[in-house]
Amino acid sequence: MKLIGACILLFSATMLGFHTATRYAKRPQQIRELGIALQLLETEICYGATALPLALDYVSKRARGEVGRLFQQAAQRLLAEDGRSTAECWEQAVEQVWSSMTMKKAEKEIMLHLGSVLGKSEKEDQRKHIRLTLMNLQQEEMVARDEQQKYEKMCRSLGILGGILAVILMY
Repeated sequence: MKLIGACILLFSATMLGFHTATRYAKRPQQIRELGIALQLLETEICYGATALPLALDYVSKRARGEVGRLFQQAAQRLLAEDGRSTAECWEQAVEQVWSSMTMKKAEKEIMLHLGSVLGKSEKEDQRKHIRLTLMNLQQEEMVARDEQQKYEKMCRSLGILGGILAVILMY
């Protein structure tokens, strides 16, 4: 019976370490996907002359995973035409989707700032705000890649070693 408990404990600790390591690996990927989606949005707004709700919907269909869901939620809220401002719709979409993403508060603040200025000015200003957001996200992506290199392998190792330590202490 102790052996089964030890195996379960070791497996659980290992999976916890691998799950944490996966979050470090996914964060730079999601930041990159978000940047690509914002470039699509910029293209739709500036060159396609598409209305913001339709541009967000277009981007949501081309972006993957949670990033696509973020743009989809924002588009749905704007298309509902229930009197909410663009900033409110964007903030609600970010709040709803963010917990399922691997990004941190810094990226969230960048996206909330973008939402506060989206749809309030002409195309050229929109482009400038999106470009600024892209630059900020690129900096965060570099930080995320550094963290990934530092902590991904460590989390895996700590999961395994922590499980082994717990099993040793159990016996």
